[in-house]
Amino acid sequence: MKNYLLPFAAALALLVAGCSNGGDGGKADGGMATLTVAATPVPHAEILKEIKPLLAKEGVDLQIKVFTDYVQPNLQVAQKQIDANFFESDPYLAAFNKERGTDLVKVIGVHIEPFGAYSRKYTSIDQLPDGANVVIPNDPSNNSRALLLLAQHHLIELKNPNDRLATLKDIAANPKNLKFRELEAAMLPRVLDEVDLALINTNYALAAKLNPIKDALLIEDKESPYVNSLVARPDDKDDPRVQKLAKALTSPEVKAFIEKTYGGAVIPAF
Repeated sequence: MKNYLLPFAAALALLVAGCSNGGDGGKADGGMATLTVAATPVPHAEILKEIKPLLAKEGVDLQIKVFTDYVQPNLQVAQKQIDANFFESDPYLAAFNKERGTDLVKVIGVHIEPFGAYSRKYTSIDQLPDGANVVIPNDPSNNSRALLLLAQHHLIELKNPNDRLATLKDIAANPKNLKFRELEAAMLPRVLDEVDLALINTNYALAAKLNPIKDALLIEDKESPYVNSLVARPDDKDDPRVQKLAKALTSPEVKAFIEKTYGGAVIPAF
């Protein structure tokens, strides 16, 4: 009986070995090292697709996993299902780590997506009426980002105008009696027709065919601290595959691609 089982055991061992090259730097076909990266569709996945050939020349097979939310990309990196992600701002990463007990780290900053306020009903922020319905993201970092932008333009006053973790409870004055509702960031473009004003992350604005430069009634300037970064686990930060990706993301080729493709709606941070 043992002799009959030996070929089966050997085949099983080969099968297991062949399936073990997930998010741990396994070799792809042709001897290339696989690197899986989570990204939101626009502009992150588009930028990654642009540099895929550059990484191939460096011996890295870049596998892009596209997500439409801000939670799973971090969770799956923390759980070692994916090697790294590219979608989030530095303040969002800090807030996520604090809330979820994760220890993900910034590898390198890549670009800024100026956050904007949009309306289908009004062409100027001065037209916004008293009691206007305003929707903002419900995650801590972008929630605060929205409030800071409104405060900067004197639509509200915050107890601390520099608090990057401000919430609705920190509004000290609301002269227009704005009525706020908090929604998941990805939902905001979908309700734009139903509200007076929506504060939307640029990646979701671009995906909804909004032009932040032309369509936003309010928009952050280039001094925004919300740099979007490549993120990984601490033990992978210095992995050669990750470092090759970091170098490619901050290359002259990527800078030229961002400037040509997004026309100021996305700004290189290097």
